[in-house]
Amino acid sequence: MIHIDSSIEGRRFNLHKLEQLLKPKGYTIGGNWDYDRGFFDYKMANDEGYQFLRVPFTAVEGQLDMNGAVVELGKPFVLNHVYQRGLDDHVDVGNVTASVNQFSEPEDPDGSVDEEYVKQGKELVQSLETLLTQ
Repeated sequence: MIHIDSSIEGRRFNLHKLEQLLKPKGYTIGGNWDYDRGFFDYKMANDEGYQFLRVPFTAVEGQLDMNGAVVELGKPFVLNHVYQRGLDDHVDVGNVTASVNQFSEPEDPDGSVDEEYVKQGKELVQSLETLLTQ
């Protein structure tokens, strides 16, 4: 994980309006959000793993699943999520509904990041700064 200094860190936005700005640019809210925090992810590549620019945010007014939530952006970072090929040797089986978590544990959730993705991440952050400071 490589952090990128940015003027968007600490800025506050209405979450719905922020989504309207970022989704058309290719950002999605990552699947591991909670009611008080989450991430906007921009998938840069799928090169022996997933390379993302990730922009964390924290709810400062309301909860993320409520209308009118206001969030504060954190420091963006580039992340390389190296996935495991083949079957997961640590299958997570549920107890009551007999559900099985079919997704493999990552081989390395914080793999090393190639310089090309760091450069791309910095360019994406510059674009975000321009978009969000208008």
